[in-house]
Amino acid sequence: MIQYSFNPSILQSFIPSILHSFNMTELRENKMREHPVETEWEDISGRTTSDKETAAPPKETRQEVSPKAKPAKKSHKGRKRVQDVLGGDYLSTKSVTSNVPFLIYLTVLTLLYIANTYNTERMYKQIERTKTELKELRFEYITTRSALMFESKLSELNKRTQAIGLKETLIPPYKIFYSEGSIQTGNK
Repeated sequence: MIQYSFNPSILQSFIPSILHSFNMTELRENKMREHPVETEWEDISGRTTSDKETAAPPKETRQEVSPKAKPAKKSHKGRKRVQDVLGGDYLSTKSVTSNVPFLIYLTVLTLLYIANTYNTERMYKQIERTKTELKELRFEYITTRSALMFESKLSELNKRTQAIGLKETLIPPYKIFYSEGSIQTGNK
């Protein structure tokens, strides 16, 4: 089992450094209140102010402020960006104007992509129509072939020829021989 021991000399060495850092922070805050940096900035309304006008009052005066007073609203950087985009100021910036050829290239690629998609869909629909038509023609071929096979049977031919008045011959077929002057018949 590990036992930890407390050494007060270590704590005593850290305390002055911690106190020194707190004193330095307080000293910096006091210097900033006494000598604020004088810079001008423009708020959303377009009014130019300086940091001296908006510098925070010392700690003593902060305690005098009534609890009902509301803190000052911060300016929204996002609102200015939205106004730039909606107002068209964003399109005139150097970064956008220098990238116009690239934006045109992207636009052309997008249009080609859309056209390719429409062309593919059209071809797919045409292929499906052709497949359906091929199935219908195959079914028609099969039914026509089976009807032809049925009609070409000997029994069906006899039925149709008897209606006209033709009869099946009982004499077997024979060959006719022809030579230069005479005709001979013979059964073989």
